Amino acid sequence: MVYQIYVRSFADSGSDGIGDLPGITGRIAYLADLGVDAVWLTPFYPSPQRDHGYDVADYLGVEPTYGDLADIDALIEQCHAHGLHVLADIVPNHCSSDHRWFRDALAAPPGSPARDRFYFRDGIGPDGAQPPNNWSAVFGGSAWTRVADGQWYLATFTPWQPDLDWENPAVVASFDEILRFWYARGIDGFRVDAVTHLGKAPGLPDAPPPPVGARETDVAAHNPYATYWPSAHEVWRHWRDVTDDFEREHPGRQLVTVAEAYTARRPDLLVDYVRPDEFHQAFSFDLMLAPWHPAAIRRAIDDTVQELSAVGAAMTWTLNNHDTQRSVTRYGRADAADPASWSGNNLVASHAPVDLAVGTRRARAAVVLLAGLPGSMYLYAGEELGLPEVLDMPDAARADPVFLRTCGRERGRDGCRVPLPWTTDVSTAFGFSRGSSTPWLPQPDTWRSFAVAVEERDPTSMLQLYREVLAARRTHVLDDETLAWLDVHANLVGFRRAGIIVVLNPTAVPVAVGDELARAELVLSSSAQGATWSGIVAPDTAVWLRA
Repeated sequence: MVYQIYVRSFADSGSDGIGDLPGITGRIAYLADLGVDAVWLTPFYPSPQRDHGYDVADYLGVEPTYGDLADIDALIEQCHAHGLHVLADIVPNHCSSDHRWFRDALAAPPGSPARDRFYFRDGIGPDGAQPPNNWSAVFGGSAWTRVADGQWYLATFTPWQPDLDWENPAVVASFDEILRFWYARGIDGFRVDAVTHLGKAPGLPDAPPPPVGARETDVAAHNPYATYWPSAHEVWRHWRDVTDDFEREHPGRQLVTVAEAYTARRPDLLVDYVRPDEFHQAFSFDLMLAPWHPAAIRRAIDDTVQELSAVGAAMTWTLNNHDTQRSVTRYGRADAADPASWSGNNLVASHAPVDLAVGTRRARAAVVLLAGLPGSMYLYAGEELGLPEVLDMPDAARADPVFLRTCGRERGRDGCRVPLPWTTDVSTAFGFSRGSSTPWLPQPDTWRSFAVAVEERDPTSMLQLYREVLAARRTHVLDDETLAWLDVHANLVGFRRAGIIVVLNPTAVPVAVGDELARAELVLSSSAQGATWSGIVAPDTAVWLRA
């Protein structure tokens, strides 16, 4: 059970309104009490913060806004003292345009070794004034940017995130050093960013036309020459060798690598990343993206379980992260139960009205379902408080490059990154900062009701549910990797695991189960009103039973 921390938004130990490493260290006891096993930190390296750390300017340091190397050492030490492992984000597909490697490349002539670290190419057309090919960037616009001497460089996400060429031995050697540096400092593993984009087709041919009506941020995903390219797997096998070698050199260390691989209802592609000599884990995002509909939910689970179990790979589940709308809002949308609402894109495009009461009820049920699944469970900071997406953030406050690069046509991800509320004290940004400050993203006035201090006193709160769920998972099902589907009802999702029966009713009407389950013992319920078991699963509710 892993808890993702968006470093800028978790806790500010000072008064600048930006979260930092000492702020996290001061809240480790909260995480231990929640019941997680590990924390995952979003990038904390030096960065111009144009993509809030995913544009890395130095892989061997700490962003001064967040602290220094002594602060990350102290955080690792405190996590380990509380029995928590520490995963760090690492970004191998690209670095920041402020990185020394790229600055050296700009200063060097075409064809130089410095430029060979990246994809520098001559343009086409008169005077090379057109990009080398037609590739689009993930966050909008062209994937190519021209430099002063007329050449172009490839940047899959934004112009300030130039792609690294992993055919270059210098790139491979640099990241070997980076991995070993952080392993030596006590980092227990890495969540590896954007693995499906690393590696490009030789010659960089033009991409075929995208599907008609594809969203601006969907186009890059349909480029077969820049996504899922097979050469990337050589990189991941090499990383596994580096990781395994470090473990052998340091008996007692247990390291893990986790792939961020959006494979959009293609678990066969996901399996490629968790072969025995590649990643230990790879996120299965299909459940996170699934509509609130029984067939869609079951398909998302079953496809993943079937494909990954067949090769002995571990499953890795989540409902939230820093790149998608929070589940309370996603599930509360008027079209959330429509199977046609599935887009495969984590950047939710729906503008349907949101009923937060419905969304909260469904989010509670979803985490009870998730906790019953085999494999690893990843949480995103704030979901245990039931935080909704901030949809009405002023445009002037938005900082996500998705919003900026699409000129506001897509709202981006700022709404799920708003700093957490810890207390009801508005003068300290609801306890986010120690002193009076304005947080880097504005918190709604309603944040007061979601504060940790409030939810800790409420036995029906989302926080208390999460604590109960994680404790139940540890007690009843954590060490068993089996899952057997149950034929309970067409509108229910039901399975058995380790003596526990998990049943979800993702519909708006109560549904009765058979007589055998009606006589079972209720172990856990997502209902905020408490529950007695009579054989009927309430609307938008999940239960654990012991028969």
